[in-house]
Amino acid sequence: MAPERRTHVLHLIDSLAPGGAEQSLVALAPSLGPLGVDLEVAHLRPEAPLAPALVAHGISVHEVGGSGRVQWVRRTRSLLRARQPDLLHTTLFEADQAGRVAATLARVPVVSSLVNVPFGVEQRADRSLSSRRLLGARVLDTVTSRRVVRFHAITETVASAMTERLHIAADRIDVIPRGRDDLVLGRRSRERASATRGRLGIAPDRPIVLAAARHEHQKGLDVLVAALTRVDPALRSRLVIAGRRGNRTSELERQVATAGLDPATTLLGARDDVADLLAAADVFVVPSRWEGLGSVLIEAMALEAPIVASDLPAVREVVRDGVEAVLVAPSDPDALARGIERCLVDRNAAAQRAGAARARFLERFEIGPIAEQTAAFYRRALTAAGRS
Repeated sequence: MAPERRTHVLHLIDSLAPGGAEQSLVALAPSLGPLGVDLEVAHLRPEAPLAPALVAHGISVHEVGGSGRVQWVRRTRSLLRARQPDLLHTTLFEADQAGRVAATLARVPVVSSLVNVPFGVEQRADRSLSSRRLLGARVLDTVTSRRVVRFHAITETVASAMTERLHIAADRIDVIPRGRDDLVLGRRSRERASATRGRLGIAPDRPIVLAAARHEHQKGLDVLVAALTRVDPALRSRLVIAGRRGNRTSELERQVATAGLDPATTLLGARDDVADLLAAADVFVVPSRWEGLGSVLIEAMALEAPIVASDLPAVREVVRDGVEAVLVAPSDPDALARGIERCLVDRNAAAQRAGAARARFLERFEIGPIAEQTAAFYRRALTAAGRS
């Protein structure tokens, strides 16, 4: 039963492009209303292909617009004064920075989601990020985080890392994983897999190895392409990568072509049918170098796609090696190749792990309990801000 006093929350995010944080917001939003949360969503950048999904559920969506942090702060402050929410909830770096400052100016309490593990040794290996830029971002994030009344972290791994890196007291962080609606995702079936294969032009007897991630250093897609060249050719596996273009797109396209694969049929770009792809996949791979959680991993669990993933702390919070997934050393193409082969050679064992993964999804990541935890988080934040 929803509480008598409703909570008006404005959720500010960088964009509504199809990324993990954005998809998670869209999945969660419809379940908050019955729990006493009146949610509105605002995005800084104009990219918003996910906006119609929110509007379809009666959720107001606002484009902040402008270019650069100064304009984002001013326009977010104006939006806060116009909408007068009880709380501002920020997600992703630019929304965090603009939103925290704007909320302070508008005298609105602010909460922030911690969804990744930035500012560590992992990021220093990314050639697209300079050390000076990383340090500046970390200092800015640390300073603005002082304005946050409570934080939400998607895993204990993220909470622990950011407690240290942003000097946040551990008791200011609530750990709530991302969730997905099982009814929206649907179920795995031969008919669904067959229809998806038909759209992709892949024969019924050819194993599909799937990844779904944007083209960034973090996601380790280059490791996956290298691994596929080391998988036994007799297994006839077909690599399919769904995901937005990014800093590594050109490099990835060259690597795919060098491996003798067709970039046009291997790199599918952003897709709105990832659930269908998962339902057809014989192996789903998460080759990331680091992760906060990995939302599509949860979707793979729900749709019983056999999983091979990097053995990372955040991933181990979601799936267990040999129980729900095969976990391998990050950045190791040989280990990743052996993990893929393990799924393709012993299909019965892979199916058993996939079944266990679905059971774990239903127990820990179905959207209903996640929404209840989020609504309770908002109530705790209002109490911390003295506005309960």
